[in-house]
Amino acid sequence: MLERVRTAPGLPLDATAYLDDFWPRFQRIGDEPFWKLERAQHFREPDVPSWTAMVEGDWDRSLVLVEEMRAGVASGSGSGPELHRLRIVEQPVTPYLQWEMQILRIRAEEGERIRVLPAKAVAHLEAVAELPEVVLLGSLTMYEVLYDGTGTLSGARRIDDPVLLSDCRAELAQLYDQGEDLLGYFEREIAPLSPPKST
Repeated sequence: MLERVRTAPGLPLDATAYLDDFWPRFQRIGDEPFWKLERAQHFREPDVPSWTAMVEGDWDRSLVLVEEMRAGVASGSGSGPELHRLRIVEQPVTPYLQWEMQILRIRAEEGERIRVLPAKAVAHLEAVAELPEVVLLGSLTMYEVLYDGTGTLSGARRIDDPVLLSDCRAELAQLYDQGEDLLGYFEREIAPLSPPKST
């Protein structure tokens, strides 16, 4: 079902409209779980200071700035919906992914349920194209999150088909069950890595 997301009818939203649409809906999902599927191995996040430091080659400062994000992550934990994230990973990990894993480690330590799945585990779903970046707000709404050619957020498509949403949520849950806990993966695969090269 996830591979059908790209061709499903949806409401196009630019980046600002996506965030304006997302947050009120997020606040209405109540006890239903939030799901996120991350597939791409590179994004641009120029509004995040630790990402900028990483790109500029200052890994030590990047890590300090990542740790400074913990308070914000912690303040949002323990309230709101259960957060589930599945991160697809290719080897060797990209500089972006090595950086993102530092943030995901903090999110996992603060209660977000994050698992990692190797790309080969979803190869059977990617005969035509890589799986999309998907966000599911309970049973209410699904977004295909869109990025431009540089990996910068460009907007999303809101998909309101309840049958497709339900089927995608079930498939994502199955993939999530196959994944490895983020913290164990981090200690084995990410923590020993040398600082990433400047990108």
